[in-house]
Amino acid sequence: MSSTSLTYLIVAVVGVISLSLWIWLIVVPAWTSFARVWQRLVAVVLSVYVLAAFIALGGLVAAAVLWYYDEISF
Repeated sequence: MSSTSLTYLIVAVVGVISLSLWIWLIVVPAWTSFARVWQRLVAVVLSVYVLAAFIALGGLVAAAVLWYYDEISF
């Protein structure tokens, strides 16, 4: 197995585990908290919205670290 294939395998496994944990810990409680279907759908959409916001924030922090990497002394 090449290092590229191993990297893709690790990314896929981590992605599946992360998605399943997000569904189990966030979506399922949001879905079961409401009685009407439209309320449940709104709760799931807002959960996706918050997830996207956290991903964007993480991307901005990573971009800032990469931008100032030569100036940061560890």
